[in-house]
Amino acid sequence: MKYRWILSTVPDENVVENLARTINVPETIAKILVGRGIETFESAREFFRPNLADLHDPFLMDGMDKAVERSMRALDAGESIAIYGDYDVDGTNSAAMLYLFFKELGATVDYYIPDRFTEGYGVSRLGIDRLAEAGHKLIITIDCGITAVEQVRYASEKGIDVIICDHHEAGAEIPPAVAVLDPIKPGCDYPFKFLSGCGVGFKLIQGIAQTLGKPDIIWSYLDFVAIAAAADIVPLTGENRLLVTHGLRKLNDSPRAGIRGLLECAGMNSRTLNTSQIVFGIAPRINAAGRMGVANRAVRMLIEDDEIQAFRQAQELETANRERRSIDEETFAEADAIARELLNQKDYRLLVIHNPDWHAGVIGIVASRLVERFYMPTVLMTTVDGIAKGSARSIPGFDIYNALKQCEEHIEQFGGHKYAAGLSVREENIPALRTALNDYAGGAINENMLTPELYIDAEMTLEEITPRFFKLVKQFAPFGPGNTRPVFMTRNAEIIGYPRIVGRDHLKFRVRLNEIDASYIEAIGFGMGNRIGELKAGKKFHLAFNIDENEYRGTVTKQLRIHDFRTSDEEVEIFTIHFSSTGEESRRELKEAVGTNGDTSGKDASKTILPEEDDTTADDTFFTHTIETE
Repeated sequence: MKYRWILSTVPDENVVENLARTINVPETIAKILVGRGIETFESAREFFRPNLADLHDPFLMDGMDKAVERSMRALDAGESIAIYGDYDVDGTNSAAMLYLFFKELGATVDYYIPDRFTEGYGVSRLGIDRLAEAGHKLIITIDCGITAVEQVRYASEKGIDVIICDHHEAGAEIPPAVAVLDPIKPGCDYPFKFLSGCGVGFKLIQGIAQTLGKPDIIWSYLDFVAIAAAADIVPLTGENRLLVTHGLRKLNDSPRAGIRGLLECAGMNSRTLNTSQIVFGIAPRINAAGRMGVANRAVRMLIEDDEIQAFRQAQELETANRERRSIDEETFAEADAIARELLNQKDYRLLVIHNPDWHAGVIGIVASRLVERFYMPTVLMTTVDGIAKGSARSIPGFDIYNALKQCEEHIEQFGGHKYAAGLSVREENIPALRTALNDYAGGAINENMLTPELYIDAEMTLEEITPRFFKLVKQFAPFGPGNTRPVFMTRNAEIIGYPRIVGRDHLKFRVRLNEIDASYIEAIGFGMGNRIGELKAGKKFHLAFNIDENEYRGTVTKQLRIHDFRTSDEEVEIFTIHFSSTGEESRRELKEAVGTNGDTSGKDASKTILPEEDDTTADDTFFTHTIETE
């Protein structure tokens, strides 16, 4: 797939030059920092050396005082507490974290994860009934609850208090809970708005620990926050970057028994964990519990401290994930064939695909993969209890939620946001929905929107790729939305030798580093084998790439990870953009697109994207101000 290249620029090169001098880095590195809103020594220090002392006061979050007071009252009175989580990685990690924290404080506590297929997302009356029967007096919802107005009233009628910890958008009415913790609810002035559900739960335990005079007991739970934030695709900026950086250290220094079991099953036990390995290694296996059966299994594994039991539970999730992958591949192949048939019939701008026999647990993942394959909004549905149910995924610039709203006469139920939604439709209404959505999309989607955009942080020459330069790039980690691995472009790079295809359709070739000697660097384009005919030895090309490491048989070498290329005589359109001084607003649209092209019902990253590898253990010698070691 070819991209429209979008090159970041800065309005004032003097800012770049000043920052480069101040922190003693190459101007290319300084330009990337300025493009991400980092313009001073102090902001660079906070970025590269995030300090737990800089965490925001949890009591800045509206409702925190009430949530802590009610939690403390339950602890003092010995009341039974129930943690009500969601069935995805964020929800199950959050439930495990809160369960273990309250256990550490001596509480009577249990957890409840709803069944994905019989109860659906969020707080259910069935769940409340079960918790009431078990004698619980306090329910703490995590990663859900912000729209559970009637369910909270129902719990209150049964004599149960509810504390809500969520990070999703509120509806027209806030639930009448004892306390509602949500940084984006109306009226909440909490300084950082992009916490994961687990991040909100962490602020609750931070508030309780501070009140108890035991502020340091919370650090052992940062691993849960790191897994949840990476898997939920939240922006890795601000407080999230701080939490994830230290959470990754906890994961690597002393992983829990269940995580060790998962890593063993995934063949990742010898590697340093980073955000990409969470997204592509750990998260799908945890998600598999909810997709293929009972999400409670994931929580059981996460809280288990017995090595043998934890490993057995991890093996169960590995088995479930292999089953999920098999169903995923089969469903994708069938959906891909239907999509091609539809596109051969008509010039659709939006795909609507239905098969009554598909497994509901993989619909969101496959919808995301179809968006990547065809780069157009996609609605994918199966049939559950006589009703077509499914997921809608979109491309940047097209509001899929609004599209569904414009066509709601054909829909039974729907919900979501601009890049991802869920919906229920009567089977006989699917053709009319396809027509209506495409009529709407025809006026809302132009040709440019159907070409994916590649955001480039800086233009550089290949001679700049020194060991020190690469070390500095690695220290931008942890990578994720809002802080993606830097993408570079270079002009007129010469291909050496003959390109070849390796692995599963990956394009491998060599690029000359400079004109003086015979030095070169390896380059790889994942999934780009179909473009091998475009590359010719001795010819020059413009390249867009990341700088990466490749480990093969114990040897680690630098390589270019190619995103796209153009011949040197081919006209290259570069759409120059300017990122704001804060870096936040200008990147938010991109963040939303990245964050929701994945499966927001399970946040399971598409397997068509290969994992990046970052290095969270980078050398700590960066900030020497004017003295930099090589």
